[in-house]
Amino acid sequence: MSFDLSNAQWFKSSKSPNASECVEIAFADDAGLVGVRDSKDPGGPVLVFSGEQWDRFLGGGIWR
Repeated sequence: MSFDLSNAQWFKSSKSPNASECVEIAFADDAGLVGVRDSKDPGGPVLVFSGEQWDRFLGGGIWR
């Protein structure tokens, strides 16, 4: 399965200490998906989560 996130607006994590070594996320609202990529390799692979999976990931406790 493939998803087109080429026009997505990517956001860097606010939790990164110097904003250079972090992940970026993009919300594909029309499909209810969240893309995650390495900010140092924007053309590299992207992990894609459903909205429910993303909510569970954030609720996992590591970001609190």
